[in-house]
Amino acid sequence: MTEPRQALGHLRIVLSDSAYIGPGRADLLEGIAKTGSISAAGKAMGMSYKRAWGLVQALNDGFGAPLVETNRGGVGQGGAVLTPLGQKVLAHYRDMQRKTERAVADDVAALRALLSDIS
Repeated sequence: MTEPRQALGHLRIVLSDSAYIGPGRADLLEGIAKTGSISAAGKAMGMSYKRAWGLVQALNDGFGAPLVETNRGGVGQGGAVLTPLGQKVLAHYRDMQRKTERAVADDVAALRALLSDIS
């Protein structure tokens, strides 16, 4: 049996009804930071531009300030960047993921051992 890449399934942090972040939103922010493009980040995740743009809007609205800033333009002229707030939110979320994975590592190993006993 191969082990999953991460011990932790999904960490979703809900700060309010409209402000939350989970692995998908964090991956999208990370993709935007790497590519400078909402479209490219969404495409790499297998989602449409419309879906990626909707998530960016939800993040910006939910946190009450932009996490992603966009520049309008034609081909090769537009783009997107994480704001300092967006960079902080992403960094804090990734740190929480690492801490949570370490905190539950022994319990996950115990569950995996039970799975092996059944298989």
